[in-house]
Amino acid sequence: MRNDSRLSRMLHVLIHMDRHQDAATSEMIAKMLNTNPVVVRRTMAGLRQQGYVRSEKGHGGGWTLVRPLSEITLLDVYNALGEPHVFAIGPADDQPKCLVEQAVNNALADAMKEAEALLLRRLGSVTLEEIAAEFEAKLTARSATAYSCAS
Repeated sequence: MRNDSRLSRMLHVLIHMDRHQDAATSEMIAKMLNTNPVVVRRTMAGLRQQGYVRSEKGHGGGWTLVRPLSEITLLDVYNALGEPHVFAIGPADDQPKCLVEQAVNNALADAMKEAEALLLRRLGSVTLEEIAAEFEAKLTARSATAYSCAS
């Protein structure tokens, strides 16, 4: 099963957007993420609906941040993306009447519910500003030419 990287990719985009003065077009973001502009627009729509970004059409248009990174948590972005599945593993449903399968599924469900709650709490405690600060510290420690993912 393929990993859902939308959260990581959108965090990346939002931090880049904060560093640039001009609006980022869907085409620019798509190039940065090696994807299609339609995918960018569809993904960014959830962030726009939640009030984190806005979009302007036409010449000079594109996506801009509405709120500062200090007011956006990883959980906010996760929620804006439609709360994608956290785990690729899950219960089996091959033999729903099998008592062993039921016991296994109960144990897995409890463990996964606990792990998901812990992960979501952690996502809610980290702002994009904290991630951007880590990037800035690493950038300062290196020469500016080592910065390779600029859009």
